[in-house]
Amino acid sequence: MVHINVLDPSASPLDYYGYELRRYREAGGLTQKQLGAIISYTGSLIGQIETARKLPTADFSERADAALGTGGLLSRLLPLVLRSQLPAWFQQVAELESRATEICTFQTHMVHGLLQTQGYARAVLGAVDPDNLDDRTAVRIARQRILGRANPPVLWAILGEAALNQEIGGASVMREQLERLLSYEHVPQTNIQVLPYGAGAHAGLQGSFNLYRFSDDPAIVYTEGYGMGHPTANPETVRDCSLRYDHLQAAALSLRDSAELIRRVMEERYGEQRL
Repeated sequence: MVHINVLDPSASPLDYYGYELRRYREAGGLTQKQLGAIISYTGSLIGQIETARKLPTADFSERADAALGTGGLLSRLLPLVLRSQLPAWFQQVAELESRATEICTFQTHMVHGLLQTQGYARAVLGAVDPDNLDDRTAVRIARQRILGRANPPVLWAILGEAALNQEIGGASVMREQLERLLSYEHVPQTNIQVLPYGAGAHAGLQGSFNLYRFSDDPAIVYTEGYGMGHPTANPETVRDCSLRYDHLQAAALSLRDSAELIRRVMEERYGEQRL
């Protein structure tokens, strides 16, 4: 007799996803191999997802929903599944991102996660820890879904010029990443400014930080250390960082000049412009 691993659907969002996938598949009278043939995935992969040993993707969820007639259940569960895979200390940040009406971020030397390409994110995440890199990259990229919502948050991102020149993942990865930044040039909800080297001493010398603003709740400041995050709604801290952000915006290049600098760096450092 084949041993079937029975999941506890209340154990985690991933377990619940696997439980529901198996339930719908069995209700449809399909084996894992048969479902795999229908949605162009292997039966082995379906088995791994059903037993919470592999993360599903958006494409997998959409195909399985269509094949099994779930009414979109698996696709609706996917964001919860992916968010649950974030490090425990970062899950609160993902929640803040999903609820915020405005996100203001200052990054000294790296592109913010909401703006990263898959190749760039993979290189960043794999710099020290190569384990489960595919899944960890997918989880990070999934956070970007908030920018594609019908009513997305307004994102203001100030990047230190070093973020354009720090070659992460190689020239082709950087070229793709800078192209991604330029793709937001005419998107009013996503605004990217570059703080040039020529700005000299500035209000962000103490490091990167994020400001999250909400329609009904107090604003929150978030800073990050190695393996830990520090969110705070302390009014004095929020006022201080809000003022610092205003000064950083004033010192940064305009949106148009920032795009021109990004385009120039892309051409000169990372090859021919493709936009």
